[in-house]
Amino acid sequence: MPYGSTAKILRVNLSTSTLEVETLSEDFYRLYPGGKALAGYILLNELPAHTEPFAPENVLVIANGLLTGAPVSTATRYIVSARSPLTGGYGESEAGGFWGPELKMAGFEAIVVKGRAPQPVYLWIQDGVAEIRPAAHLWGRTTAEAQETIRAELGD
Repeated sequence: MPYGSTAKILRVNLSTSTLEVETLSEDFYRLYPGGKALAGYILLNELPAHTEPFAPENVLVIANGLLTGAPVSTATRYIVSARSPLTGGYGESEAGGFWGPELKMAGFEAIVVKGRAPQPVYLWIQDGVAEIRPAAHLWGRTTAEAQETIRAELGD
């Protein structure tokens, strides 16, 4: 596998509360090395045509860029893609910061989320292990309050 790549995708199905880890082949990873290429491939092949943006069948892809986490300046980019509620077509947003490198250090190049949880949940990831955890106690809190509560629970 190319240097610095985990070549692993975490697949989350919120409807069934299941997680699956997919390891990409080196040939596949060379064709779709992350970021827009990987997200575009997944959406093109897994998103049913004419899916409503807020339907459980929509696919949300969070994918690191090729250099994310590498020891070079600005290597922190990741992309979030899905069917856009604004246009009904392909929608994406890019961001930087600590999130992308942290995802890679946790063992994954991308997260693919499908389905709809029957109750509030959050995704916990650390060192290649992921869990879907209940979040009803976080419902209605501000982002800062929810973050403080989760950190206290984890002893972080």
